[in-house]
Amino acid sequence: MSATEKPRPGQHLPNADLPNIPRLMAAYFAEKPDPAIATERVAFGTSGHRGSALRRSFNEAHILATSQAICLYRAKEGITGPLYLGIDTHALSEAAFVSALEVFAANEVTVRIDSAGLFTPTPAVSHAILTHNKGRSRGLADGVVVTPSHNPPEDGGFKYNGTDGGPADTTATGWIERAANELLEDDLVDIRRIPYARARASAFVQPFDFRAAYVDDLASVVDMEAIRASGLKLGMDPLGGAATWYLSPIIERYRLDATIVADRIDPAFAFMPVDWDGKIRMDCSSPFAMADLIRMKDRFDVAFANDTDADRHGIVTKSGGLMNPNHYLTAAISYLFTHRPDWPAGTAIGKTAVSSSAIDRVAKKLGRRLYETPVGFKWFVKGLMSGELGFGGEESAGASFLRRDGSVWSTDKDGLILGLLAAEMTAVLGRDPSEVYEGLTAEFGAPTYARIDAPATPAQKAALKKLDPSSITTTTLAGDPIESAITKAPGNDEPLGGLKVSTANGWFAARPSGTEDVYKIYAESFKGKDHLKVIQEDAQALVSHALG
Repeated sequence: MSATEKPRPGQHLPNADLPNIPRLMAAYFAEKPDPAIATERVAFGTSGHRGSALRRSFNEAHILATSQAICLYRAKEGITGPLYLGIDTHALSEAAFVSALEVFAANEVTVRIDSAGLFTPTPAVSHAILTHNKGRSRGLADGVVVTPSHNPPEDGGFKYNGTDGGPADTTATGWIERAANELLEDDLVDIRRIPYARARASAFVQPFDFRAAYVDDLASVVDMEAIRASGLKLGMDPLGGAATWYLSPIIERYRLDATIVADRIDPAFAFMPVDWDGKIRMDCSSPFAMADLIRMKDRFDVAFANDTDADRHGIVTKSGGLMNPNHYLTAAISYLFTHRPDWPAGTAIGKTAVSSSAIDRVAKKLGRRLYETPVGFKWFVKGLMSGELGFGGEESAGASFLRRDGSVWSTDKDGLILGLLAAEMTAVLGRDPSEVYEGLTAEFGAPTYARIDAPATPAQKAALKKLDPSSITTTTLAGDPIESAITKAPGNDEPLGGLKVSTANGWFAARPSGTEDVYKIYAESFKGKDHLKVIQEDAQALVSHALG
């Protein structure tokens, strides 16, 4: 490939086009955000604050302000236990870790960091919080994970997990966001901070073995003995992320016949094939980012990958290649609710409104209540914590489920247990997850699912968020009678941030993008690709008419 030729999806970037990591790190400290500019303020989305130092949306000032705001929030809420702090392998994560530790220690917050200086998966932080808080009513712990998930190498992320171990709810993140931006507006004058060396040497920074606590407990949530006894050949790819330091101990501890196909660590992620738009993303649900593991599928009975903080999963089977996330969620739910005899009979199934309706059909057959929510894993936290939800999953390849005894395991997404569950399914059933899903489609129909983006002005995006179902005047969608048009999730009555319209044979959901002048149309048909295309066309026309 010539230096001027753009790589096709699934290929690698030439060295000249890789991210300039020294420039990125310099920008983290040198660039100063202007809180008068909306894109340079602290903004908590569904997974914390994200941005890039090069765009002045993830700089030292943001992390100092957000860390101080978290200290203020803890004091307001009476949270006095340790704060578990983990980071992934993005370049900005290391710098943000230093900034955060300087603030937390200065505020006399007890912070627990990895005892060996390892990178820490999101689920290991959630697991640590829940383990500490079990049986306690005082001295409760919370946590921070420094990660932008699967985002490009230039990005950084900073997310707060509350005392329930999961992504903080909008009340908490809204308060922290407002406090952080007030600190930015006041030029950080109220930030308490001590030098990093003093912080590390202080009594407020304590070592904690995240890895042993997590790995040693895995048999309580996945049937590791069944996997071992089956002799399955497993493939594992951490995609250069935090799971790199967890996979070998898992293999050794449970005596698995598994191969880690790559253990490369590079802040530029030069080893990653580019995604659909030519950008590097550690997206384990993308066939382009997963091109290397897909090429190896015939070497393994089942394989899986995780993103950089290991909260997402990508499942690759010998029979079907990379599984669509919706297909795997459907197969996993069907398996779990028929192979967890100690789960209470009333345990429900959690899904987001834009996940496949195949899950609805499986839930109906199982006789389980379906709990449908807006996008965001935070909506599953309380249900997983209480055991009311046996499973909570998103269409974007993020999920978690209960321990085998029906108690809580993690209240944040856990890509590692979803990968190991694929091995358990194959070991117990003698069929891989792709084959399990094919069996379900023979019974319930084979849905076709897709997401597209359509242009929208800021005013139209705002209007879409506030759309009322009564504005939908048409009675059919793709030739079928409309059965429901909703703007609130049926599971918890929370706003969808858009609109969902359903028929007996398909549905669409439209919601505005948080970062671009587009709205997203998720759609699914049980009558094939041609019918799906009509749903998408009707959806665009219907939304355009409703928005005027």
